[in-house]
Formats: sequence, structure tokens, C-alpha cells
Amino acid sequence: MKRVIVLVSLAVLLVVSTRAQQQPAPATSPRFTGKTEAMDGKNLSVARRRFEPGARTAWHSHDRGQLLMVEEGRMRSQQRGKPVKEFGMGGSEYTAPNIVHWHGAAAAQQLVQINVGFGGGSKWFDDVSDAEYLGKSK
Repeated sequence: MKRVIVLVSLAVLLVVSTRAQQQPAPATSPRFTGKTEAMDGKNLSVARRRFEPGARTAWHSHDRGQLLMVEEGRMRSQQRGKPVKEFGMGGSEYTAPNIVHWHGAAAAQQLVQINVGFGGGSKWFDDVSDAEYLGKSK
């Protein structure tokens, strides 16, 4: 059920992004209550990535932030200086611009994640050590 919700959410995001790039609905459209405005989606990027159990990114940051969603499996993530978090299917995490973080699969389970980028670049730093991955202090 959670997988269906994640997939439907992704489909809605893609449709909204595509429509925003094509012809925005007028502000008085009968599809909405109140004034709304379709925004340009040209800076959005959406991708899926599979991680084998224990696989993870290096420490990195995004100029304009990143949204991660778990489609399948379990995800571990950490923002520098904060505890490691773990998310199951349907879970999501937003990391604000320029926050150094990592993400990847749990030790015993693969991960299929959907990531949404909001434009700008990424900065890459050192690898995540096994101790950091396991949530132990350096």
C-alpha cells in the first residue's frame, strides 16, 4: 500500500511538473479552490536509484536542497552533527540547501529511493566511514 502511495505521489509530482512546463491552468480554474499559480518546473530533477544493502553516498550537500522518498526497502540518512535516521517504505526526508548529509540502504536491506532535486549543484566531501554509517561517533 505504501509503495502505491509513493508511486502515486511521484506520478502527481511528474504531472504537475510537466504541466507547469507546458500550459499552466488559469488562476480561476475550476480544478482549484482559491487563487493558485502553476510554477515553472524546469529546475526540478527526479531520479530513482537502487542501493544494495549497506551501500551509501559520500557526504555531500545540494545548493537548493533535496527530497528523498523510499519506494522500496529501508533508507538510512544523516545530516552532519545529527543522529542517523532510518526510514521504511513510504518514508521521506527533506534536506535543506547546503546541509552536508549522506543517505543509502540499511545494512540488511536494499533500497530503491526517489530523489527530487531543486536545481543548483552538489558539493561532494569525504566518504562515510563504517562507524558513521553505524551511528557511532568518530
